[in-house]
Amino acid sequence: MENIQAIKQRFEIIGNDPKLNRALEKAIQVAPTDISVLVTGESGVGKESIPKIIHSLSHRKHAKYIAVNCGAIPEGTIDSELFGHEKGAFTGATSTRSGYFEVADGGTIFLDEVGELPLTTQVRLLRVLENGEFLKVGSSQVQKTDVRIVAATNVNMFEAIKKEKFREDLYYRLSTVELNIPPLREREGDIHLLFRKFASDFGQKYKMPTIRLDDNAIQLLLKYRWPGNIRQLRNIAEQVSVLEEKRNITLETLNGYLPNASKNNLPAVIGQDKKESDFSNEREILYKVLFDMKGDLNDLKKLTMELLKNNDTQKVQEENEHLIQKIYGDANANDNEDSQTEDSILPILQLPEPTTEKANVARPLPTIDDKYHFAEEIEEEETLSLQEKEIELIKKSLERNRGKRKAAASELGISERTLYRKIKQYDL
Repeated sequence: MENIQAIKQRFEIIGNDPKLNRALEKAIQVAPTDISVLVTGESGVGKESIPKIIHSLSHRKHAKYIAVNCGAIPEGTIDSELFGHEKGAFTGATSTRSGYFEVADGGTIFLDEVGELPLTTQVRLLRVLENGEFLKVGSSQVQKTDVRIVAATNVNMFEAIKKEKFREDLYYRLSTVELNIPPLREREGDIHLLFRKFASDFGQKYKMPTIRLDDNAIQLLLKYRWPGNIRQLRNIAEQVSVLEEKRNITLETLNGYLPNASKNNLPAVIGQDKKESDFSNEREILYKVLFDMKGDLNDLKKLTMELLKNNDTQKVQEENEHLIQKIYGDANANDNEDSQTEDSILPILQLPEPTTEKANVARPLPTIDDKYHFAEEIEEEETLSLQEKEIELIKKSLERNRGKRKAAASELGISERTLYRKIKQYDL
């Protein structure tokens, strides 16, 4: 039996990570048997090396080794690819065809991305694992095959089983022995070794000096999360080797090739069921208040224009008081539920100053120019900042209530505590 170092040299596996070494040890141990093996790990970690090692160390090494990417074969043809078909079994089946399980009889089949298999194909595969029998598509004759199956997946199999996308009984038949290949971010000591190997290979391939990383660039390389794992690291090494004229690579240069390098220290996975942040909730509340205020301003403008047109002061006053009561009632409710929202924005709608004139006293109707200038003044008022409006409202309320803060706070629809804080904030 070959040792780990010999296997690494033979299959060009670089790294000394304990998890990687453990996976290789298990592969060497199970190779002489016919046990089914399931290789798990993220995409790009190098899972395809394990079945090659297992086949090369088994008694089947002189028979065929066939690697099948299950995710790359259309659902309608995968049964035919794996198990073969009879002539006339479906449209386009002009002749009998042997599938991979028939061709690889006595050898090893590597089913990559096995988690992508359709459920109907999973049933056929389960039968092969249980008794070595299969049926060609369109045939009723049972055939026997003697193959060793090594499968690989980057899918969370328990989640797939829970969602009924993968058969539980098939999972346990495939995973008699399960080997997990760790992601590159968990193999920090191997990252620079792999990069140097790739850089050397590409230097020879493109007939140019090998690139070198300075100390800061090496640190960036080690801290990066490598979502694409070894495949991504290899691509980065090739890009830098080809595109950079200088052979000494600095942190700034390498940073330009690493997507989202500045966000490396953020958590890699965020649960889908996670609730929205407090900031998002506050922002939504703020947007709602602003939209409500805009609508209230429009209502106030309509009431004022109605007053100018009809000179019906009494009616408009009643409607205005009803609107103000509605707004202040909402503000008080918000004050009890969320003091932060209340502190941020005050209602900007205000009752008009009491008039000593009676509602039925005749007044001259406004001219078109008067209405135009009044509308212009309303537009200018809207352009004022919320802070300026807030200060103005507080001042007027305090004046009307002769400096009594409790009465002013009640009129403004906020708590006395909040009013006191606003007075200090604006130095009123």
